[in-house]
Amino acid sequence: MCGSPDPALPLRRAPMPDASFRSPIDDRWFEDYVPGDTHRFGRIEVDADEVLDFARRFDPQPFHIDENAARNTIFGGIIASGWHTGSMMMREFADHYLSHNASLSSPGLDNLRWPAPVRPGDRLGLRVTVMEARASASKPDRGVVRSLIEVLNQAGVVVMSVEAVNLLKRRPAPDA
Repeated sequence: MCGSPDPALPLRRAPMPDASFRSPIDDRWFEDYVPGDTHRFGRIEVDADEVLDFARRFDPQPFHIDENAARNTIFGGIIASGWHTGSMMMREFADHYLSHNASLSSPGLDNLRWPAPVRPGDRLGLRVTVMEARASASKPDRGVVRSLIEVLNQAGVVVMSVEAVNLLKRRPAPDA
């Protein structure tokens, strides 16, 4: 079961716990990320005011902040910044996928794509596939997990994809 989101954050969401992991998120270790496994979770509603606020602050392009200008673009209306979509993705990824006890850090992301626009009112969820999980050769207490993260809208259309690399602690050996 996933932890509750911070009530101070203005997210419109309906948590969807992911029962496909063998261990709960507070007791999840490197060994629980099995190559080939796919996990689906999260549901976040894209709020129009948040789209505008984010874009005004961080990505003030006309199709993100000006309804009249946006109508005359290839998008035909306001769309969320890809960086806003990435921020919503990260919230779901942290709440449901990344171990709360073993996650160490991430050296980066690869192959970031935004193949379809995200619009106010969309409902986004994640599909995450474990692409690779390998023990570290230089640090035996940890491993490297590479995951394909796909953000899907309510129609099942992929609106963002990215490959994430995460470092996770290995499960401690049981006491003898």
